[in-house]
Amino acid sequence: MKIPFNSFATTHPQLREEAIKTFENFYDSQYYMLGNMVKNFEKQYAALNQTKHCIGVANGLDALHIALKVLGIGEGDEVIVPSNTYIATVLAISFVGATPIFVEPRINSYNLNPDVLEAAITKNTKAIMPVHLYGQACEMEKIMEIANKHNLFVVEDNAQGHLATYKGKLTGSFGHINATSFYPTKNLGALGDAGAMTTDNEKWATDCMTYRNYGSQKRYYNEVIGLNSRLDELQAGLLSMKLNYLQDWTTDRLRIAQQYLQELQPLAEAGKLVLPKTVENASHVYHLFVVRTEKRNELQQFLTDNGIGSLIHYPIPPHLQEAYQHLGYQKGDFPIAEEIAATCLSLPMYPYLTATQITEICDKVQLCLI
Repeated sequence: MKIPFNSFATTHPQLREEAIKTFENFYDSQYYMLGNMVKNFEKQYAALNQTKHCIGVANGLDALHIALKVLGIGEGDEVIVPSNTYIATVLAISFVGATPIFVEPRINSYNLNPDVLEAAITKNTKAIMPVHLYGQACEMEKIMEIANKHNLFVVEDNAQGHLATYKGKLTGSFGHINATSFYPTKNLGALGDAGAMTTDNEKWATDCMTYRNYGSQKRYYNEVIGLNSRLDELQAGLLSMKLNYLQDWTTDRLRIAQQYLQELQPLAEAGKLVLPKTVENASHVYHLFVVRTEKRNELQQFLTDNGIGSLIHYPIPPHLQEAYQHLGYQKGDFPIAEEIAATCLSLPMYPYLTATQITEICDKVQLCLI
């Protein structure tokens, strides 16, 4: 049985007629930039995420970049970021001229550890960027308490956390300006690149809209040096369509995760596999289902040989990437991030995976590791 790591074949057929109708509406509107589809989606996503404002942009990286820019973070500033995040989080910090300061995650949740956060704060620290990695909400109450105590901005990277909550409050609604991605494989994904920022601050929302559009609010009048990073009108229409399915898809991810957890529990009890763990007061929307084992490479190859897809999220921590050699970090500087990178493996996770498929995956994992 061939089981891909990810597949749109389970969701796209049910969307086909709606998607074609959305394209026809887009095509016939003859308005292809920052039109009603973008405005409608921004209103819908702001309401979904329980924030006052949503500002659509071209991709998740631009959302992070613009959020930092609007908050006035630049040369000489430091931004605290998890040591095991995807590189985009760190790139955004570099784009504004600031310095990323890495802080280790909790080994059980893979998210930023608030208990070691304050030790990283200096007189140059201006912001904290928690990442809701793999779909689990960070411990935002503690993070916000520390940020408020030290007068720091918080920019959430919510690219993997759509509909996740901490103490009942949605991720992407805690920070001052928050960023998300709608890359096609996200829990809420476009059919191309797309991203957005969320905030409750009207001025920052206006500034974000200005930066995304060449630094202009009025055509041909440019107040700041901005970007060309507008959410595509068609992608906004498709995202509005998909919003209607997001809760059902999230429920299905939880079903899949529960079956994985149940069937792989014997391996966990035998100490041969580390399963995802959700921390107290947090929810998990399972953008990814990530396990860990010392036999990671062997397991991935075994799954590949048996027609089962998997991926590593992520094989090289940011501090060891060639692009960041200039920061002077060495192997061993962030051992928790490095351990995760060396042992983690993401198993297939997408809506409508069948119980039979999940059992097949679990059987192969057990066969390799027993």
